[in-house]
Amino acid sequence: MDNQLKLNRKILKQYNRAGKATVRASVLHKEGFNSSFFTHFWKNSKKDVYLFVYEYGFLKKEEGNVAKYVLVKWQDYMEN
Repeated sequence: MDNQLKLNRKILKQYNRAGKATVRASVLHKEGFNSSFFTHFWKNSKKDVYLFVYEYGFLKKEEGNVAKYVLVKWQDYMEN
């Protein structure tokens, strides 16, 4: 479990250098990303639930028939 969390964090960090990004789910899965492994979650005002692996978060979205992840980095305002 710990190894998968570390791998997930490494992958999310690699694809989210700017603090927010959108990436096809297939790209992350090809790298070994497993969305079942996360450390905590955060729900925004729109009721979207972002799953986090330490400080890197992801939200699965469907655009057309393409599964994507919106990637974010933990921010202080998420504490509330």
